[in-house]
Amino acid sequence: MKLEELIEYLDYKDLVNFKNVEITGISYNSKTVKKGDIFVCLTGEHADGHEYASMAVENGAAALLAERKVENVNVPQIIVASSRHKIADIADRFYSSPSKGINLIGITGTNGKTTVTHLIQKIMEENGRKCALVGTLGYKLTSNGEYRDAKHTTPQAPELQATFRMIKDVEKIDNIVMEVSSHALEQNRTGGCRFNGAVLTNLTQDHLDYHITMDNYFNAKAILFKNLKEGCFAVINADDAYAQRFLDVVPKNVKKYTYGVKNFADIAAKDIHFSSAGAEFTLVQGENEYKVNLHMNGMFSVYNVLAAVTASFAMGIDIKIALKALETVKGVAGRFEAVVKKPLVIVDYAHTPDGLENVLKAAREITPQGSKLICLFGCGGDRDATKRPKMGAIAQKLADKIVITSDNPRSEDPQVIITDIITGLQSVNGENVIVEPDRGSAIALLKTIAGNNDVVVIAGKGHEDYQILKDRTIHFDDREEARKVFEGSVI
Repeated sequence: MKLEELIEYLDYKDLVNFKNVEITGISYNSKTVKKGDIFVCLTGEHADGHEYASMAVENGAAALLAERKVENVNVPQIIVASSRHKIADIADRFYSSPSKGINLIGITGTNGKTTVTHLIQKIMEENGRKCALVGTLGYKLTSNGEYRDAKHTTPQAPELQATFRMIKDVEKIDNIVMEVSSHALEQNRTGGCRFNGAVLTNLTQDHLDYHITMDNYFNAKAILFKNLKEGCFAVINADDAYAQRFLDVVPKNVKKYTYGVKNFADIAAKDIHFSSAGAEFTLVQGENEYKVNLHMNGMFSVYNVLAAVTASFAMGIDIKIALKALETVKGVAGRFEAVVKKPLVIVDYAHTPDGLENVLKAAREITPQGSKLICLFGCGGDRDATKRPKMGAIAQKLADKIVITSDNPRSEDPQVIITDIITGLQSVNGENVIVEPDRGSAIALLKTIAGNNDVVVIAGKGHEDYQILKDRTIHFDDREEARKVFEGSVI
């Protein structure tokens, strides 16, 4: 594509050394830039792409998209107000706006995004429609297919648009359900995406290291709903504290649907019961009622199912077809995943106060009378520190014993993170509170403190098969570690 065509509709401030060169790709990493790429000078927390522009040109970049003129380079420069926002515009243009021809559904919220995307993909397939998924675990083309790696919950704009183009043209799939993170919305990584529908799971404390306030966090999430066009739909959790605020930002010509358990909603659940086999409830839509039997457990699973069913209902899919698909689902990797029988060991991605509370409440529902509920968890380094004492308080309140350990400490001292967690505890005693900074050793301790009929929740990392330390990233999988410790009782 010629540079002139690429920037035809771009709102730029200035052109420097302009020549109508051929652009063969988009790059924002000077080390991996290819000949003919336009190099985008992204400014971030830890690096400024302008400082690497000369290297990018030496490595073959044919043009620059920058926020200020870069000296001593002779390639064309397109100067814009925000390269982080405009990279989405040129990516959409370069890949010929692939989302225009796709039924694209975005799922956002603090917890539940991954599960809801998987459930919707399953429902679409049950309805005879191919559906691809883009999310935390990567992207996959069928519900039974393998994941392909993704670096972020929502990839950077060039990778995202290239993925859409591949899914549409190569795989011939016209439906995509995608997790949409607050970071991606704030940074415009989803700029150019034409969403046909948007779903809110919930909004609770997370990422305040980045967003600073809950209002900022809400405003980032709200972008997904504000940008919906006429004929699209919005699905909102009626029981969420921010429900009305989200409903208020949805444009008037967009159809609104709600789901919930506590408040009036278009699709609701009642008569909810939990057992070791899963959850049972009655789904209510208007005057229609449907009995639901899930292999998944916990109140959060009920909400996730309601979200997925409501989204499919908004797309015109029969509720009976949706429920038939969901009743066969065993769960999602690392989401309330049972990995050991005796004791029952559950691995979950819960890494927020609300997420941990939901998981522990679900685990308590299936803890036999007279048995203990044990929670092993830590908190991530270089992330919102204010949630650490809150998670400590929640774990102590809802579990009989807690083991406090490391999560992904990153550049922080694990002991400092643990101390932050402990400040939320009402009391610290060796019988009910155990501290072991090494996560592998902490999981090994479970062998000595958990009886056969107890329930253990290992929270924080879920599906992750790595641990990020100060100086390196190592292979580490909670599920593998638990299976090694309880080798004779692996599920």
